Amino acid sequence: MINTKSDYALNKKDTEAIVYIDAEGGITRLSTDDFSSEEEFRCWKSWSDENYHSIENGNHLFANHTLSLDLLADGSATAPGTDIRLEAIQEKARQAILFSYYVAEIKGRLTEIQFRRLWLYLVNDLTEAEIASIEQVGQRRVSSSILSAKRKIKNIFQTP
Repeated sequence: MINTKSDYALNKKDTEAIVYIDAEGGITRLSTDDFSSEEEFRCWKSWSDENYHSIENGNHLFANHTLSLDLLADGSATAPGTDIRLEAIQEKARQAILFSYYVAEIKGRLTEIQFRRLWLYLVNDLTEAEIASIEQVGQRRVSSSILSAKRKIKNIFQTP
């Protein structure tokens, strides 16, 4: 049974947004307006759907007290306990929330161009030359923009 108030249920129900519950229990909704393009939003929406689904499946596996025989190995006595598995699931959920927070924080501090170029460079694994070609600008401009974005990010997360 799906928890209708879980991140997974909220995210699945709203196909036009990435929905998650923040640390204070509030519901945060990121739509296409929060991204530089529909393609970027769809990429993150797909990732969040898959991530929440895998967390939900892991929760069901132990909540229902069922394990597939395929999951049991000869050395099943050495399998981690339920508490360890649940801690891992909770940690993964915390990391997903933290990751979403970091992306939102970075996006809010960079210019739209810097965020888009950094995203293409780091996430889509495009080279500076490929980005320059797509945007029809010089590679030096792209390189400078990415370097400036990295400096801003370093300042954002640098501890005093």
